Amino acid sequence: DYDTTKWLDLADLDPSIKMDLRYATENNFVEEKMYECGRCFLRPEAARKIVEAHKKLQKQGLGLKMYDCYRPRPIQQKLWDKVPDPRFVARPWKGSEHNKGVAVDLTIVDADGEQLNMGTKYDYFGPEGYQTYTGFKDTTILDNRKLLKETLAEFGFRHIRTEWWHYSYKGKASRK
Repeated sequence: DYDTTKWLDLADLDPSIKMDLRYATENNFVEEKMYECGRCFLRPEAARKIVEAHKKLQKQGLGLKMYDCYRPRPIQQKLWDKVPDPRFVARPWKGSEHNKGVAVDLTIVDADGEQLNMGTKYDYFGPEGYQTYTGFKDTTILDNRKLLKETLAEFGFRHIRTEWWHYSYKGKASRK
């Protein structure tokens, strides 16, 4: 039901990756279902690298949980309409790496599927959600964020400063 030469459904590659695609539910910062498709589509190279990162974490009794993957441009506009702040939502006329299928919003989960403490909820728009925030009393938060950041960096993903959960793949697929 999609072009498998240009897109992969992450759940087909590795069904052990947890899916909690928030914009396909009302459990998100806009508190409304933004789209019907509760599937995680990515460009093939980016999808395979996420699977590799997941497998590395599995060796430590951990894994990945996906919050957002490919995002259609009309959804980008809806998000911008709710939060017109380029620190947190890409300008729809410019587009997002999500719109290209090379960005993911994700976290690390333990063997029971419970999210590791990252200090804030997903889509928390404040300084505590920034990658650079170090003011947590619980140092395991910084350790967890560092594990996510270093694991994904090993497989070609870069973070952005304002969201601990957002990573973009910087391999050759991201240039298309």
